Amino acid sequence: MENKMFDLADRLKELRASKKDAEQQVKNINAQIDEVDFALSELMAETETQSFSRAGTLFYLNTATRASGVTERKTELYDTLKKEGFGDLVYETVNANSLSAFVKEQISENEDQLPSWLDGLVKVYEKTTVGVRKG
Repeated sequence: MENKMFDLADRLKELRASKKDAEQQVKNINAQIDEVDFALSELMAETETQSFSRAGTLFYLNTATRASGVTERKTELYDTLKKEGFGDLVYETVNANSLSAFVKEQISENEDQLPSWLDGLVKVYEKTTVGVRKG
């Protein structure tokens, strides 16, 4: 029994390390993709090449307009969008970790029960996992 527990613990540690390595590899690959994409798009623009085919793949210039709200003025942006009739673009969200911490606090302050005003508005469940850290 103990041997199996140690084997599973070793495997969990190994898998988490592999996941961390894979995530870093994805970040590195995405950075390389961005660099090469930028260099190729610059070269295509300089040579006025809108598209070309290579080894059965079509490469083409694609321009997209992107926008994001100014962080310090997001509330003002949301209010303005609503006022101008574009409120359907605005979504209110609650961070999942913050909500979990808040609900846990509310339960502990309410004799280990979910307050009635939250009943039916949130799903509460326990998830047991194994924590791993260097010893």
